[in-house]
Amino acid sequence: MKLDRKLSLTAPNTSGKTAQEAALCFRRKAGKMQVLLITSRDTGRWVLPKGWLMKDCNPGETALCEAWEEAGVSGSLAQEDSIGHYTYPKIFQDGAARDCRVALYAIHVHGLAPKFPEKGQRRRKWMTTSKAAKSVLERDLAKILRLLPKQLAHL
Repeated sequence: MKLDRKLSLTAPNTSGKTAQEAALCFRRKAGKMQVLLITSRDTGRWVLPKGWLMKDCNPGETALCEAWEEAGVSGSLAQEDSIGHYTYPKIFQDGAARDCRVALYAIHVHGLAPKFPEKGQRRRKWMTTSKAAKSVLERDLAKILRLLPKQLAHL
């Protein structure tokens, strides 16, 4: 796999639209790449900050907003384009499940705020990419996390 290519581990989205945008927040500590995971509000499982495309925002801006609201991240997009995507089964309030395609945007974290909109609803934790890959339930996201240090080596 070429490193400059997007990590595309799921079938193409035939609708031409991405259902959700996710913030893949990263930093380097002691020479190792770490990613920030948060807990979901409903099940407490480890996930990335993500949400539906916001009005008057492009996908990368939406990912930055979700990173702030859900994890208190201040940072910048590492690149304008998404670095890949994955699909997961989204459970809606009426109990219906539907596959949800998520585009990933790499965000270089500059800091974490002590207060943010969803503080108290979620936990956040820095993990190595290998530990993060073992912590998420989505198989395709885990593959992306394992390949992330090579994918973002130039940053």
